[in-house]
Amino acid sequence: MPDQFLIETPHGNITIELFDDTPLHRDNFKKLVHEKYYDGITFHRVIPGFMIQGGDPLSRDQSKRHLHGTGGPTERIPAEFKHKNKRGTLAAARDGNPAKASSGSQFYINVADNDFLDSAQAGYTVFGRVIDGMDVADKISLVKRDSRDNPIEPITMKITVKVA
Repeated sequence: MPDQFLIETPHGNITIELFDDTPLHRDNFKKLVHEKYYDGITFHRVIPGFMIQGGDPLSRDQSKRHLHGTGGPTERIPAEFKHKNKRGTLAAARDGNPAKASSGSQFYINVADNDFLDSAQAGYTVFGRVIDGMDVADKISLVKRDSRDNPIEPITMKITVKVA
């Protein structure tokens, strides 16, 4: 059975499962969850009809909103292109590095089919999917946000291993 995790937010809970065929991303995410890395981090970028993004440790500090989206571990995760950016999938964010290696902690949930993220030029690793709570992801994508798509009211998360 694939690894499952619970993302708790003020808007409700989202349950995700990680794909076994993207082991580098799966294992990195599991490690961060076990370290409680994501606890108190926010969804710092939300765009209706596109995605919700979180995982930046700088987002714990609202006085640094201008830096949200720039933080995280310095190590990158090599790309593992196996799945498409379909509605409800979980994918790794990344900067513009030519190897298309992923961020060490930032991720997003697609709230729409985003096929353009699967092109050879884009190339984002999808490593899981939402199995419950997609309505919560949709609700988060619609909150009021500033000019940088950062929610006006912080949407914090806590991620734990889901026990069957």
